[in-house]
Amino acid sequence: MHVERIFAVQRPIDEVFDYLADFTHTEEWDPGTVSTTRRSGDGGLGTTYDNVSEFLGRRVELVYSTVTHAAPRRVRFRGRQRWSTTLDDLALRDLGDGRTEIQYRADFSFGFPISLAAPFVVRPKLGDLADETVASLRRALER
Repeated sequence: MHVERIFAVQRPIDEVFDYLADFTHTEEWDPGTVSTTRRSGDGGLGTTYDNVSEFLGRRVELVYSTVTHAAPRRVRFRGRQRWSTTLDDLALRDLGDGRTEIQYRADFSFGFPISLAAPFVVRPKLGDLADETVASLRRALER
C-alpha cells in the first residue's frame, strides 16, 4: 500500500534536496518520528540511520538506508524492521523563482500476519498521516 502527495514550497531545489537527503531531519518534519540518528555513511548513497517512529500508538524501530541519492532531483530511503519495509521516495522539480515541487510517496509492505490486518487498520490512517507530513514538511522548509 502507498500514499502520495505533490506540493510546492518556497525554497530553492538545491536547499530542499540537501535538507531532505539528511534523514536525521525527519525529527523536524515527520510527525511519526521520535528520533533518527545516523548509523553509518556520509549522508550519501548507502548511508544508514536508526529510526524510532510511533504509529497507531506503537513504537517501531527501523533501520533506514539511502537507496537513491541523485542530487538535486531525487532521494529515496528504505526502512526495514522485522515485520515491515517502508520506501520513502522524494522527487523534486525546480519551478523557478526559488520554488520547488516535491512529490512525496511512501510505500509500505508488511509480513504475515500484519499483512492481513493492514488494509483495514493501517490504510485508513495513511491519508491523514500524509497530510500531516506535508504540513510539517512545508513548515520546516519554509522557516
